[in-house]
Amino acid sequence: MKSLIVLFGFYPLTSVLAQQIQPPTITTTVNPAYLAANCTNCHGAKGTVAPGSIPSLDGLQKEYVIEQMKAFREGKRQATLMHQLAKGYTDEQINLIAEYFAQKTTGK
Repeated sequence: MKSLIVLFGFYPLTSVLAQQIQPPTITTTVNPAYLAANCTNCHGAKGTVAPGSIPSLDGLQKEYVIEQMKAFREGKRQATLMHQLAKGYTDEQINLIAEYFAQKTTGK
């Protein structure tokens, strides 16, 4: 009987403790360089390729890249692979990629 009193005596305390313990907040920060790394398979390791082939990405205007990626994703611009790849990115990720390449200068 004494053990039941002790057990139930601490029961209200567990409720108070549970309210004080907050679960950790999960935040994810995406490194734009990681997203842009996917682009290097075709567009070159430094965002540049041979003239006359696939377009170089370094230094392109952010708005232009966003517009083109969304056009690929929505099927408004034809391509061999880009329409498939663009479907895998959210608007936020496209924005990060566009900003990343806009800040780079060709070949760096």
